[in-house]
Amino acid sequence: MSYVSDLRVVLRERNFRRLFGTRLVSQFSDGIFQFAVGGYAFFNPEKQTTAAEVAAGLAVLLLPYSLLGPFAGVFIDRWSRRQILVIAPVIRGVLLLVAAALLAAHAPTPIFYVAALGVLGVNRFFLAALGASLPHVVSPERLMIANAVTPTSGTVATFLGAGVGYGLRLALGADDRGAALLLVCSALIFCASALIARTMHRTLLGPANDPDRPQARDAVRGVLSGLSDGARHVARMRGPAGALGALSVHRFLYGMSIALVVMLYRYYFTSDTEAALRDVTRVVIASGAGYFVAALITPWATERFRIETWIPAMLATCGVLEFAFCVSFQEWSFVVAGFVLGVAGQSVKICTDTVVQRDVEDAYLGRVFSIYDMLFNGMTVIGAVLSAALLPANGKSYTALGVITAVYLLGAVAYRLHVRAGSGSEVLASGPG
Repeated sequence: MSYVSDLRVVLRERNFRRLFGTRLVSQFSDGIFQFAVGGYAFFNPEKQTTAAEVAAGLAVLLLPYSLLGPFAGVFIDRWSRRQILVIAPVIRGVLLLVAAALLAAHAPTPIFYVAALGVLGVNRFFLAALGASLPHVVSPERLMIANAVTPTSGTVATFLGAGVGYGLRLALGADDRGAALLLVCSALIFCASALIARTMHRTLLGPANDPDRPQARDAVRGVLSGLSDGARHVARMRGPAGALGALSVHRFLYGMSIALVVMLYRYYFTSDTEAALRDVTRVVIASGAGYFVAALITPWATERFRIETWIPAMLATCGVLEFAFCVSFQEWSFVVAGFVLGVAGQSVKICTDTVVQRDVEDAYLGRVFSIYDMLFNGMTVIGAVLSAALLPANGKSYTALGVITAVYLLGAVAYRLHVRAGSGSEVLASGPG
């Protein structure tokens, strides 16, 4: 089926349309926010950027998802997920306005980062609630289709938001005042997602009632124990455990690739910060196009191949083609590589989403999605930190590129061996292997 026909199928569900709209609006706003913070942190003409600072910037953007993951899981398995989708955007909007005021007042960078961490911490609850809510608005047989069009469309919306952020930066200026105005725009748009979420019934999105579940305050005290329960639950299921491991490998190497690209465009290809930002934006757009293509090909591919075959094929594709295109260290080659990583990496994510949502019991979904997000974001930051140790000042490193290629291929082999060892377990997608 094509992306358009897939989308048409799931859009027949009224409540899916509402959840889908909530996601699109919020992630479009998130694209503007991420562009504003990334431009301020990585492409500020008033300061030099090192690979270590790139890693630090990614940590600010991503670690709140990992550090708050266990707590988010506890609450979205207990609170009305619809209420989270209504209240979180309002809180985030207020925090965005605070962050904008700090930028406009030329507050010290660490203080601004604290406000940004607050914004992202709230967003952690919001995105986890979106992920755990999806099985409540589509039928089980349409879950793969929903996973292809929903998170992927949201990611494309984020890229579109980043593109709009780039246009607004040109119009409003690259200084702190321009970045502050971008944050205000993001706040207003994000609050609109709460209005869409309000159209859904309070109990629609779960969680399922469990009379034996402890009170939230007790769960907070034992949050690490709860996280361990979720980890043990998913570890007993070979399919979800293997898929999460494969996605972790990709995100680790994606973090390495991000740091490599930022440093190359910032210092190796040009010394002009605005030209560097423009060129990196092309890589981002290419990657966003790859995400869209992944939504087209993944349902088609998993109807013909087992998921256990498709995931390692995509990991190997990332490793081989990234090396083949990028070893020449030409500007155009990283745009192509961005597209390849977008297609293959998002395809792995779509498969992982489906495996987790189909196999994991609803009572554990919040905690497992917290583990998912911890791995997704934490591994990206770890990859960027490793790049900081490997990259020279101008970013050109054959060593880093070789490590990326080798680990992608090793990850593909390891995943294949893992699922082969459990070949008697449930097959989640039919077709020749």
